[in-house]
Amino acid sequence: MKFTKMHGCGNDYIYVNCLEETVAEPGAAAKRLADRHFGVGGDGLVLIGRSDRADFQMDMYNADGSRSEMCGNAIRCVGKYVYDRGLTDRMELTIETRGGVKTLWLDAAGGAVRTVRVCMGAPEFHPRAIPVNAPGDTFLRAPITVCGETWTVSAVNTGNPHCVTFVDDPDALDFPRIGPAFEHHPIFPERVNAEFVRVIDRETLQMRVWERGSGETLACGTGATASLAVAARLGLCGDEADVRLRGGTLRIAWDRRENLLYMTGPAEFVFDGEVEI
Repeated sequence: MKFTKMHGCGNDYIYVNCLEETVAEPGAAAKRLADRHFGVGGDGLVLIGRSDRADFQMDMYNADGSRSEMCGNAIRCVGKYVYDRGLTDRMELTIETRGGVKTLWLDAAGGAVRTVRVCMGAPEFHPRAIPVNAPGDTFLRAPITVCGETWTVSAVNTGNPHCVTFVDDPDALDFPRIGPAFEHHPIFPERVNAEFVRVIDRETLQMRVWERGSGETLACGTGATASLAVAARLGLCGDEADVRLRGGTLRIAWDRRENLLYMTGPAEFVFDGEVEI
């Protein structure tokens, strides 16, 4: 099987052009290939294919083999892949995901995409839409117990379920201990991505993320979008801000009039290869 390694702000995936290749058991392939010691190495596997609803389809699997709805960093890389590899010459694309059809705007120079802007859709704050096992119309600034401690969290769905917690120093947290506990907390029936965020100023957030199915990653596009949406709704920042991640920075904007979130960031090739599956 031919593959391409790509990353967006260090959030790295193995990409397969399924217009030419066939992956019979993608969950098992993702688990094996994402292993950083015995496989290619990455946060998961992304299959690029045809779509009846959009220009292309993105099917994404986490490092543990589980299937995911959406990934903001991965979808930017899909945009770069299909343009740079000559599968399209369009600068505005639609990509079908399990989280809906997303629109991308490509910024290219010299025949290569540098950055991609993605319409991430509307934030979903209702517990049933996230989902969260909790009453009420929102789950904002709510207490939950994790590892024997009480944390004040806010939940939102921005393509995936997210739990955002504001802290003084994300880098000081014991991630191997608290990350899995947040991900598998019983209040989140489909598990959750956990973001720990420091508000630097009204235009800058710092975020560290634990992704369901992959563990700590250097970046999470839907997580950065979720962090901005929660922070802006709670009045902690403006409707547009830079979100600083361990692997780079994403620009997130919330158009309140249309109730749509937008993410802008880089996409990079790493290498091409072949592997037996």
